[in-house]
Amino acid sequence: MEVSSLKPIRVLIVDDSAFIRSTLSRAVSSGENMKVVGVAVNGQEGVEMAEELQPDVITLDITMPKMDGLEALKIITKKTSSKVLMLSSLTEEGANATFEALSLGAVDFIGKKLGDTAFSMMKIQEEIVGKIMLVSGRKSLKQKEYLPLPVKTEDSYKGNVRKGRIEILAIGSSTGGPAALQEVLSRLPADTPVTGVVVQHMPKEFISPFAERLNRLSSVSVMVARHGQLLVPGQFLIAPGGAHLKVARKASGTGTAKVVLDSEPVDSLHRPSVDELFLSVASWFPSSALGVIMTGMGHDGFVGAKEMKKTNSHLFAQDEKSSVVYGMPRAIVDGNLADKVVPLNQMHLEILQALNG
Repeated sequence: MEVSSLKPIRVLIVDDSAFIRSTLSRAVSSGENMKVVGVAVNGQEGVEMAEELQPDVITLDITMPKMDGLEALKIITKKTSSKVLMLSSLTEEGANATFEALSLGAVDFIGKKLGDTAFSMMKIQEEIVGKIMLVSGRKSLKQKEYLPLPVKTEDSYKGNVRKGRIEILAIGSSTGGPAALQEVLSRLPADTPVTGVVVQHMPKEFISPFAERLNRLSSVSVMVARHGQLLVPGQFLIAPGGAHLKVARKASGTGTAKVVLDSEPVDSLHRPSVDELFLSVASWFPSSALGVIMTGMGHDGFVGAKEMKKTNSHLFAQDEKSSVVYGMPRAIVDGNLADKVVPLNQMHLEILQALNG
């Protein structure tokens, strides 16, 4: 069915800033087959309009009078089936509130800097339209960069059986990843026998608060990766913003591995990139790595996953039903690279079984 033949995506905007409301309204109106069905100026009004209109997508500010975005979200998720996108300031306070919103049922967020000008807000309009399209489940014919790109391969790696114990766990995720990572890492025991290395696509301002939140909620130790840091079992290292997270060992390929933070390749679509992490894992941990691809748009990780399979590593992909966006995992599944396709609530169990198997 052509997109133009579908009913428009109905969007409710909830924000106390007249400037942001106007900017979002223009962005939605410019989008493909979507329309604004309501505009609310505070959380209380947003809840009332959400119940009345039952929109497909709601953009919800966090800091508002009468009722803030978090309180409004709790009610909206109970009384509607709307997909909620949070608008968050790119600050530590904004980050913590955003992660709380994701744990309460928001599906994604859009970052904004305090004091954003009309020019800077115009630059994120494309992101707004793309994310509304994504979370609504629609496939845009124009904003292709926001789609989980179909990647097929005729190669088959099913005959490659891993030999030896797993020494490293590498995880990649994007849209929907913060909540998914919290679900998995918070359920792993403190004595998890390997180091975890993680690439999550998000604004660089959110990385440190995200790692701190995961560390508070988890038995394993979670921190932002540092260049030269040694890989220690029971630690999970999150890639910082603006640098690729890679791993390396001595030239002999033996001994303790360490973190390498690198800007190359500078033309990578994402930095950090899941592909770059997986490629380094394939090089330095042949036959002894487990890669996990979770919810996210696009296909970052597919190239690195192919190399990991060539070196007889294991790969798990999150299943479609539990993924906010089934892009990155779908590329792995469609490419015949996944050893297992796993629901999110079972991922920690499958990981532990593989590590202790």
